Amino acid sequence: MSESRLIPPYGGELVNLLAPPDEIESLKAYASRLPSVQLTQRQMCDLELLAVGGFSPLDQFMGQADFQRVLDEMRLTSGHLFPIPVTLSIQPAPEIRIGQEIALRNQKNNLLAIMKIEDMYEWDHNEVAQKVFGTTDTSHPIVAEMHSWGPVNISGELQVLQLPPYADFRELRLTPVQTRARLEEFGYENIVAFQTRNPLHRVHEELTKRATEEVDGVLLLHPVVGLTKPGDVDHFIRVRTYKALTSNYYDSNRVLLSLLPLAMRMGGPREALWHALIRRNYGANHLIVGRDHAGPGNDAKGVPFYGPYDAQTLVEQHSEELGVKVIPFRLVSYLPEEDRYEEVSKIPEGTRTLSLSGTQVREDYLGNGRPLPEWFTRPEVAEILADSYPPRHRQGVCIWFTGLSGSGKSTTAEILTVLLLEHGRQVTVLDGDVVRTHLSKGLGFSKEDRDTNIRRIGFVAAEIVQHGGMVICAAISPYRATRNDVRNMVGSEHFIEVFVDTPLEVCESRDTKGMYAKARRGEIKGFTGIDDPYEPPVNPEILLGTVDSTPESNAHAIVNYLIEQGFVKPE
Repeated sequence: MSESRLIPPYGGELVNLLAPPDEIESLKAYASRLPSVQLTQRQMCDLELLAVGGFSPLDQFMGQADFQRVLDEMRLTSGHLFPIPVTLSIQPAPEIRIGQEIALRNQKNNLLAIMKIEDMYEWDHNEVAQKVFGTTDTSHPIVAEMHSWGPVNISGELQVLQLPPYADFRELRLTPVQTRARLEEFGYENIVAFQTRNPLHRVHEELTKRATEEVDGVLLLHPVVGLTKPGDVDHFIRVRTYKALTSNYYDSNRVLLSLLPLAMRMGGPREALWHALIRRNYGANHLIVGRDHAGPGNDAKGVPFYGPYDAQTLVEQHSEELGVKVIPFRLVSYLPEEDRYEEVSKIPEGTRTLSLSGTQVREDYLGNGRPLPEWFTRPEVAEILADSYPPRHRQGVCIWFTGLSGSGKSTTAEILTVLLLEHGRQVTVLDGDVVRTHLSKGLGFSKEDRDTNIRRIGFVAAEIVQHGGMVICAAISPYRATRNDVRNMVGSEHFIEVFVDTPLEVCESRDTKGMYAKARRGEIKGFTGIDDPYEPPVNPEILLGTVDSTPESNAHAIVNYLIEQGFVKPE
């Protein structure tokens, strides 16, 4: 066998956790007698990349020693770089203990793997948030999501019986071994990986082609099809655009399209370094690192979580050790007189250029049913996006009322519902009291139960929004992290937080049921505003007062906001 031209996997060889085929049936029978842990979608993505070597040299969910060193130094105990913790967080249970073997199952209870528990340890989500993501602000999607993770991490030897099954794009779901074999066939030493979670436009096409020519290599177009930023265009649409581009506009001898089942953390610089490590395992020795690579957007004060070039800087600092060179994502603009793209730094001052921001694409073109210009995107891509992206007034949106009991949430929501029906939008209402009667019957009022109740409402709301519906949710939802978690489920661009800011004393004076009085007397424990905190939104889309404003005027104000945002057509 001839020696490989490609860079070797990180650590020297690809991890392979797949059980031998001739042992699968006996292992399945054995696993049927074991206690089970059901994995989340994020954990299934992590398990898959552990199993096939995408995270090499990591060969299991991290034990405490690896976990702590990754937090503090971005390294495994072996000394290898590894910037992101990969852990299996669970809720404690009597049958989950060190020395016990357990079955890992997917959300449909299908068996995926067997783990022997060799380490169990508690973890602090604030420590992880600060050290890995540089913030405890729950506007960061993973910082918010971590509040719902189990308080205990488990680790141990894995035997993977099957990878998570997929019915979509199976010919493009290549493991590191398969990807490397395909890349070897091209006959080039240099492989440029392009990380993407968005549709590709002409700018991306130009940059990827130039990068490939610059290193005289092959482009590994390697889009993430696991979990990306909440609200992103779904991977079905994105992959269709990648297939159209690679089939029609790239040299077939210099490009490989392969899908990456990664659950992104939106971790900025650390995540960019992680992406470089993963792409090395897939055979790439160059990575295009974009501006604000893997950034989650802005914090609660409207300030970006990470600087625009922080990711490039961190990857460049470790480039030599990791063996993956950075190709920076250079800014380019379109020159209409010359019908070509050029790097901004090379364009003479005063030259006429054209460009579109992401906001303009969504709001001015797709949101209004206007075709994207050919200088900006290829016709095939424009057609796919136009078919998949309805005008703004037909897109889903969640209007989330939050505030103290008695603040006026439900009253305003009822009036708003009628006004929206008048404007031709169909509306689903998820009122906190009604949901507790049906969807959340049996839950109490502990913090855990309250969070579960709100996340259930959020899950239903996200499903409605995904299918183009408008949903009004009215629930106290006292905890900021949980509300932000719901925002991330729905997608920030389709989530409107309405803070009904009514003073506590006013809410108490309106309390016809006497609940506040009972809480004051200690007859009710854990009552929001009395002996349990209410955490007001830091930067809600809409702030309503109810002392000097009527529910009718507040409802009209919300309608006006929805018209401004394009979710409702003006009369």
